[in-house]
Amino acid sequence: MMGDATEAMTDAAPLWSPSAALLDSANMTRYREWVVTSRGLDLPDYDSLWRWSVQHDEAFWQSIWEYFPIIADRRPEQIRSGSTMPEVHWFPGARLNFAQNLLANDDEERIAIVHSSELRPTETLTYRQLRAEVAAMASALRDLGVTPGDRVAAYLPNIAEAVVAFLATSSVGAIWTSSAPEFGAQSVLDRLTQVEPKVLLVADGYRYGGRDYDRREAIDLIRAGLPTVEHVVCLSYLGAAYAPGMHDWAQLLRVHRGAELVFEQVPAEHPLWILYSSGTTGLPKAIVQSHGGILIEQLKSMHLHLDLHDGDRLFWFTTTGWMMWNMLVSALLTPASIVLYDGSPVAAGPVTCWRLAQDTGATVFGTSAGMLVASMKAGLEPGRDLDLSRLRAIGSTGSPLPPEGFEWVYSSVDPDVWLFSTSGGTDICTPLLGGCPTLPVYRGELQCRALGVAAEAWSPNGRPLIDEIGELVVTKPMPSMPISLWGDADGARYRSTYFDMFPGIWRHGDWVRITPRGGAEIYGRSDATINRQGVRMGTSEIYRAALSVEEVLDALVVDLLDSSGEAWMPLFVTLAEGSVLDERLERELRNRIRVRCSPRHVPDRIVEAPALPRTLSNKLLEIPVKRILMGENPAQVVNLGSLANPAALDFFVTMAASLRTAKH
Repeated sequence: MMGDATEAMTDAAPLWSPSAALLDSANMTRYREWVVTSRGLDLPDYDSLWRWSVQHDEAFWQSIWEYFPIIADRRPEQIRSGSTMPEVHWFPGARLNFAQNLLANDDEERIAIVHSSELRPTETLTYRQLRAEVAAMASALRDLGVTPGDRVAAYLPNIAEAVVAFLATSSVGAIWTSSAPEFGAQSVLDRLTQVEPKVLLVADGYRYGGRDYDRREAIDLIRAGLPTVEHVVCLSYLGAAYAPGMHDWAQLLRVHRGAELVFEQVPAEHPLWILYSSGTTGLPKAIVQSHGGILIEQLKSMHLHLDLHDGDRLFWFTTTGWMMWNMLVSALLTPASIVLYDGSPVAAGPVTCWRLAQDTGATVFGTSAGMLVASMKAGLEPGRDLDLSRLRAIGSTGSPLPPEGFEWVYSSVDPDVWLFSTSGGTDICTPLLGGCPTLPVYRGELQCRALGVAAEAWSPNGRPLIDEIGELVVTKPMPSMPISLWGDADGARYRSTYFDMFPGIWRHGDWVRITPRGGAEIYGRSDATINRQGVRMGTSEIYRAALSVEEVLDALVVDLLDSSGEAWMPLFVTLAEGSVLDERLERELRNRIRVRCSPRHVPDRIVEAPALPRTLSNKLLEIPVKRILMGENPAQVVNLGSLANPAALDFFVTMAASLRTAKH
């Protein structure tokens, strides 16, 4: 069983509480009141609503179907069949189309998309314009032979054309899958060879940090490795010349301009898209999610948890290779507009995204915990230096936001902004733990367990824990859980991935503490836990302590065995410019970890690294670094194409060699 949680990272008083006006106008309030009236229940607050949603989960998901104006050719015969995961099927008998629901806004001149990039000025697309573009692309795909169930793969930047292509693919009933153009060719092939696409949509390149990256050579390698691809459609984003045998994107759409917008009605469990795990080891899992499951989940998430309204603009920094892009596009289910940005989030330093929020009139700004911490470390004062008067909410994801990050937002951005930290993942394409507009915000704490998410912290023997650190599990099925892993015909890989530890219970792979008030704190991946003399601790606790030292920009910790077989735990740090890892700084780091974590988790050695390796979705490579330092071949433990900075591994490869020399 996990030990008691370390010193609580939350304060008794909230940093923020919703105003009476917000409470009254929140979509969550209106939905709760509707449930109370329509079901004759006594649900006075969010906690009681959440408990009803997981104790009577079928009734809850039925209510979501009834509450929102879902367009469906045929309603479901029942909400689900089966109750033991993963043998559960959602909305049997229903026929619908996800794209049709995203494009259902009846105000044709309402802005659907605001888009900006390092190559293009900020522009907008109305629903009328978006529908016309989608209709033309869908007609083109059908003309290229795409039918329901075919895979359409994209290698595109985060621009309006990518959204158009996804909506067109969905409208045809084909299956969307995408990789960001910064992915290397082998990384793309590791994903796409599994799913055998019929059509490949590409851009000739992209611009990042003021530099153009021509991707035509990578595209040639990808084409050569995908024998199932019958057509390649290329967007001239950098203005490069087309290779022979490709379709010109603009010309193809011109031919089909004026086509009727037609939506293929498919079963609720028809595959919508294929997402991929980060791919730090082995082939990435190809995660299949469905039209009906994603529709229901995103209606709940975007309306109730993000509280999107008419006039809102949602900007979340992402790329097309991260599930946050799919979530961002899903916000078209609400009256809000979405904001796309293609380029470096730090082209002009950490202030870049804040300026984008200002210039695009974002009301809800989503970013990573890393960017917020970088802004804090840089001493930014966005609330003072920029016009963020429209900004009412800030979302953080990707990794746990340390308590100091919460404090910085309220001191340097806006004391009245709603800050919500979220945790979920590609596997379910939604937060399991996240924000609620009707709840207060506490330092270092995720506000709540999401509606319909029976999330708990469990001990190794399956005992639910409150105010103790345990495995994050989900005990009831959710519609957005994968309908399968592509190519996993007998479901063996699916079951071993999520259900091996606790049969019939989804194990998510994170350490979590559920607080007595119903909030949560994430303590890092449970497979990267540091166990020192029987005291287990998530790596994020150590990172919180290390990053609270002003000079430290990033940190990575692993536990190893030294030459004598004794446990050895080095901490790797990157430092701010001009800082030196001297005796004073080492002493400060050790003291912070000793006081904030435990004396047993004080590192045996602190090492300055030039950079720490991260995936393209900004996750630290804890396990691969550990395996490299243990002497394994880097090529066998990490997919270089999945990394944002593959050169960062060189330092650890060199260190591994020196460790082997020392042993001998």
